[in-house]
Amino acid sequence: MLSRTADHLFWMARYTERAENTARMLDVNYQTSLLPQSLEVAEQGWWAMLDISELTHAFDHKYGLLSREDVIDFMVRDMTNPSSIMSCLRAARENARAVRGSLTTEVWETLNTTWLDVQRMISDGVLRDDPSQFFEWVKFRSHLARGVQFGTMLKDDAFHFMRLGTFLERADNTARILDVKFQATGSENGGSERTEQDFYHWAAVLRSVSGFEVYRKIYRTVITPVRVAELLILRPDMPRSLVSSMDEVVAILALVRNQQSAETERQAGKLHADLKYARIDDIFAVGLHAFLTSFLERIGDLGSGISRDFLVPPLAA
Repeated sequence: MLSRTADHLFWMARYTERAENTARMLDVNYQTSLLPQSLEVAEQGWWAMLDISELTHAFDHKYGLLSREDVIDFMVRDMTNPSSIMSCLRAARENARAVRGSLTTEVWETLNTTWLDVQRMISDGVLRDDPSQFFEWVKFRSHLARGVQFGTMLKDDAFHFMRLGTFLERADNTARILDVKFQATGSENGGSERTEQDFYHWAAVLRSVSGFEVYRKIYRTVITPVRVAELLILRPDMPRSLVSSMDEVVAILALVRNQQSAETERQAGKLHADLKYARIDDIFAVGLHAFLTSFLERIGDLGSGISRDFLVPPLAA
């Protein structure tokens, strides 16, 4: 496969997954902001989300003062923000258009319709009237895109690079969601003190990653920060966990390997092994924030390796 085609397919999938995960982060922040809490605590949650998305400076430069409405607008509608939902959906559509011949008609029409419909929904005020409904719609369209890819695409290199982009982005974003919420609640040390508000907070976090029913099925007990972290980091049967995402990344790299990808495969395998054989008590002993920060750095390095080995080289190279 031509590296430019692989590049478009990889980023088409990453942008689709990024739009979904941005919707997930916004939804959990929006839901928890409706709980009884001080203005200061609510603002810390929004600032933490911007910080972990590396958008604090851009937001502060544009808005200065923080409000929930401005953060949502910046993260959804602002086309100057390359990580906004609208920017991601447009980028996914443009990458798909560039490799239209490598996609089935169903995949192309799904992505194109999503871009057309999101513009209409924003114009109709759906985001303003019911943010949660809008976020659910974004998640649904991402699910639909993946389902159409899986149900209609030939399982060749084009399919593999789309899946690679999906799971690399998912691992990155699940780590960011965890880091944001653990810092916001002060649960970094895995403390067991619980309040009624904590239950609703962690329930919202689990729902943001489609994990509430899964948690109940596995643990059958009260929601605790340590078990939430264990579910979203170490459970290989949890679809959005870090180790589950890395299972997929390692398997796909083995399918698309080339003569120069050995080091990237080694990095992916080591990161995968570190997750697979980790214990949640050891992670909290080191510090969850330190663990997730290191994971995000390694995922970034892995993405750079994939770009170097398979995709279009940077212009400066």
